[in-house]
Amino acid sequence: MTSRPIKFRPDDEFGRQCALDRLHVLDTPREPEFEKITRLVTTIFDVPIAAVTLIDRDRQWFKSVQGLDGTETKREIAFCDHTIRKTQCMNIADATLDPRFADNPMVTGEPYIRSYLGAPIITADGYAIGALCAIDYKPRSFSPEQERMLVSFADLVMNELELRQVASVDALTGLSTRRALVQEIEAVMGQQRDAALLFLDLDHFKAINDRFGHAAGDAVLQDVAGVLLDNCPDIATAGRLGGEELAMILPGYDEDAAQEVAETVRRSIAALALVDYPDLVVTTSVGIAMRHASHDGHAWMEMADAALYEAKRHGRNCVRLSQSVTPPTMAVQR
Repeated sequence: MTSRPIKFRPDDEFGRQCALDRLHVLDTPREPEFEKITRLVTTIFDVPIAAVTLIDRDRQWFKSVQGLDGTETKREIAFCDHTIRKTQCMNIADATLDPRFADNPMVTGEPYIRSYLGAPIITADGYAIGALCAIDYKPRSFSPEQERMLVSFADLVMNELELRQVASVDALTGLSTRRALVQEIEAVMGQQRDAALLFLDLDHFKAINDRFGHAAGDAVLQDVAGVLLDNCPDIATAGRLGGEELAMILPGYDEDAAQEVAETVRRSIAALALVDYPDLVVTTSVGIAMRHASHDGHAWMEMADAALYEAKRHGRNCVRLSQSVTPPTMAVQR
């Protein structure tokens, strides 16, 4: 077995789930970095199935999978849920002879798993958030060298997840980047429930930079980001589209709830008092667009942008809700 020099936390399920949630990777589209790894595993290990799995509260979700259809399974039947309980690989030569899995529906039925090799994907702070696994339809013994190799691939998966997180977090504000926001918008569009998208623009931000300097502008952005994060529920996402343009995605929110959040954020920003800049006044304009099943993510963003323009046209420091389900053409210039 391969040992992994890390402080491992197998009994802290709450912390493990928080570590997974912080990556903001669940329900994101497939990405080439992870697809390359699972394809390599199928080739090098000569197996028909390979997957990067993430163990969520009650499900096993596939960030990348080769040889299987679907995106998730129940956690209670997931082989990888057993893999995350140790730092070493879980190596099963014949699942029909293993009392933990002999009656598993994935063994007795499709895809008729027989042999399995899984390496836990472990964060820097010692939480196993998922596994990289190689699966065969026939009994076989995976060697110690193959175990060591799969552990190395699992560490590579973790590196890619960390790089992905760095790329998805704005360095100045700690908010999600535009790239991460767009991915989350597309993910929320695929969910069959209410959702609201808020676009925010800091009023006269150029004048703040011109009068007080760019250090003051950065301080404003950081304090405003704090307001967004303070008012961002666990299921929501707050991000920076670029410059002084910010956004919030509120899954599960109807119009009234979204307007309440928008007004709370607007008032909180207007009440900001920057210690180093006592004469500096900050306000924001907010546009809200509700999710419509007939739209894609781009159309949803256009509607929020048009609502933001209406807020600015009506004097700024106010909230406006998009009244149209027909997306604009972006001919409007703010």
